[in-house]
This record gives sequence, structure tokens and C-alpha cells, in this order.
Amino acid sequence: MSLFSANPFNRLLGSSLTRRTVLTGLGAAALSACSPSIDMPGLELDDITTRAIPTRPQIGIDNHVTSPDVMYASFTDEGFALPAIPYDKVPRDFRRQIVVDPTGEQPGTIVVKLAERHLYYVLPGGEAIRYGVGIGRDGFRWSGRANIQYGKKWPTWKPPAEMIARKPELEKWRNGQPGGLDNPLGARALYIYKDNVDTGYRVHGSPEWWTIGQPMSSGCVRMINQDVIDLYNRVNGKTPIVVG
Repeated sequence: MSLFSANPFNRLLGSSLTRRTVLTGLGAAALSACSPSIDMPGLELDDITTRAIPTRPQIGIDNHVTSPDVMYASFTDEGFALPAIPYDKVPRDFRRQIVVDPTGEQPGTIVVKLAERHLYYVLPGGEAIRYGVGIGRDGFRWSGRANIQYGKKWPTWKPPAEMIARKPELEKWRNGQPGGLDNPLGARALYIYKDNVDTGYRVHGSPEWWTIGQPMSSGCVRMINQDVIDLYNRVNGKTPIVVG
């Protein structure tokens, strides 16, 4: 009896596969380890003997979408020392990652899916970078198609008059709170305009990382500071944005 026929894995596969077929497949798998993208088809043993092997779209590699301990580490930005995010307390679904694009929008478009609590930045080739976001409370949300007119680093936050009326303690910031680690707009803000008119809504960072995935804002889309910096660095010109 040969070593190949004695192998329990070979008996499990059944007679429908020859030794040459299996070795060829193993060789292809070894070569794919050098590929610049990750291709991980989900297989069950029954799939091998009863039907064609299913395939999964390839997911690209991005130098800024890596392990969470790298993406959410502390670093200094524009003179501010951003604290590390305890990413193990952030649901995996809300951490930055590359996914198959579910939006159908053109590359370079930002899409916010409110029900999912996800923001997608559409990439070429049918992929998108997905970030977890916090959204507005009931009665405070905006939706529609617009553009990011411009962005700011460590922006000044100016609470609207109606917010000051609800929270008188914000009166001290009527003329604006300077950018900083405690500023509600976080490390970056992207300003949403529709038909060249400021909607008053922003995509922005937040020091309150634990609110990601929650409906807690006054209508803006909030992100982890490390994530909004990554998004800011990808946005060029008047970027289309779809919120809904």
C-alpha cells in the first residue's frame, strides 16, 4: 500500500480525486501565497466531491488597513497625542476593514448606511473600505446625496444655537471650541454640502470611541479618530457622499 493511499485524508476525499489532482491543487495553493491579494474560498469537504469549488471575490491589500493594534495605536498628529483605542472593546464589525463593495457607487464615493452603522469608501475593482460609525439620534438624522465640500484638521466646533438652548453649559463655546483632544469634532471633519449649501452635517472624528455603532449624535456621522484620519487622507476634491 502506498503512503498516498494510506493517508486518511485521501480516503476521506473518495475515489473521485486522483493523486495527481490533489497534488496539483496543493501546488496551486502554495503559489497563491505569493499573490498580492488574499483569496480564501470557503470549502466544505462535500463541496470537493459533489460540485464545483465555490469562489470568493479577492480582497485587496492596503497598507493602512492592517491589524487593529497597528490601526488603532497611539500616535502624534499635528501636535496632538492621540490615545490608543482599546480595540478589543470595539466590535470587530465596526473596525476598519476591506470588504466587497455592497453599494454599487462609483469609486471615490462615500456611502453611509445608517441601519448598518457603517461608512463605506468605494475603491476600484469592486471593493470598499468599511468603517464603523455612530449616527444621529431619532429625529436628528440627515439623509440624501450631497458632496464633501472640504475637510479640516482638528477643526473648531461651534455648537448651534438650538443645541445651546438645550444644553446651557455649552454657552461658553458659542464662539467656537478650539480643536483638541476633547473637541466633539475630533481629529478631522468633512463638511457636507448639498447644491453648494452647507447642510450643517459633518463626517467627523470623536474622542468618544465607545459611541461607535450607536445612535447618539445630533445628526452628524462620527468615527474613531484614527479612522477619520484615514478617510480624510483618501478624500480628494468634492467627494460624493450618499447617506441613507
